[in-house]
Amino acid sequence: MVLRLALEWCARHGGALLAASIFIGLLVPPLAAALRDWVTLVVALLMVLVLLRVDPAQVVAYLRRPVLVGALLAWLLLGCPLLVFATAWATGMEPALAAGMVIMATGCAATSSPAFARLVGLDGEVAFVVSVLSTLAVPFTAPALALGLLGVDLSLSAAALSLRLALVVGLPLVISMGLRHAMGPARLARWGGAVDGAVVLLVVLYGFGVMDGVLAQLLAAPGAVLWGVAMAFALCLGLNAGTALAFAPAGRRLALSAGLLSGNRNMALYLAVLPASTDPRVMFFFVLCQFPLFLSPFLLRPVYRRLRVG
Repeated sequence: MVLRLALEWCARHGGALLAASIFIGLLVPPLAAALRDWVTLVVALLMVLVLLRVDPAQVVAYLRRPVLVGALLAWLLLGCPLLVFATAWATGMEPALAAGMVIMATGCAATSSPAFARLVGLDGEVAFVVSVLSTLAVPFTAPALALGLLGVDLSLSAAALSLRLALVVGLPLVISMGLRHAMGPARLARWGGAVDGAVVLLVVLYGFGVMDGVLAQLLAAPGAVLWGVAMAFALCLGLNAGTALAFAPAGRRLALSAGLLSGNRNMALYLAVLPASTDPRVMFFFVLCQFPLFLSPFLLRPVYRRLRVG
C-alpha cells in the first residue's frame, strides 16, 4: 500500500520531477555517470510499463477518425522529416547538426504526450492513439527515411536500425501483453496510477543518465552547448507551431494537440539503439533535445491555455 501511494504521488507530480531530473543529472556528474550505462535498460523497462497501460481494445475503439489519425501519422513520421531536411539543406546547416535535427524529426511522439495533452486541456484521445501508433510504426519509417531517402550517416544499415528499433519496441510490447494477461483488468486498474508513477521514476532515471558528460561539455565549450540547446528548442517549437498551422482547419484544439505531438519526440529510443560509432555530435544533439522535452510541461502550459480559449 505504501509503495502504491508513493508511486501515485510520483504520477501526480510528474512534471516537476521530470523538469528537476535533467538539472540534477547535469549538476551532479557522478550520479549521471553511474546511471549512463543503464539508459538502454531503463528505456526498455519504460516501454514495457507505457505499453502495459495501453489497452489494445481501447486503441481500436479510439480509431473513430481513421482519416485524421492517418494524416497525423503521415505528417509526423514522413512530412516533418522531409520538411526539416529541406530546411537544413536550404540554409546550409552544419552536417552533424542537420543530421541530428532530421533524425529527431523522424522519431515517434513522446510517450508522455497523452498525459501532457490532458494536463493542458488538449485532445488526449488523439494524442494517445497517435503516440502509440507512431511508436509501433517508427521501426519501419525512420530507418528508410534517415538512412535511405535522406542519406544520413549513422554507421548502421537501415535493416540493422530497423531490427534494433523493432526489438526495443516489439519485445516490450510482448512482455506488456503477458503482464496484462497475468494481472487481469481489475488489478491493473487498481495499480494504474502506480504504474504511471513508475513510468515517471524511470524517466527521471533516464534524465539523470542521459546528462552524463553534459556539464563537462558546457564548461569546455559553453557557446556550442548553448547554441545546441537553442537549436533543440527551435526545432521542437518550430515543429509544434508548423504542425498546429497545418492542421488548423481541423479545429484549434486538435491542431494544438497535433503540434504537441510533433514537437515532443521520443529520443530515448535512438539513444538506446544507435551504435557507439555514431557521430558523437549527433548523439549529443539528441541529449540536448531532452531540455525542451522535459521542460515543455512548464513552459508551454500557459501558452496552450491562452491559445485554447483565445
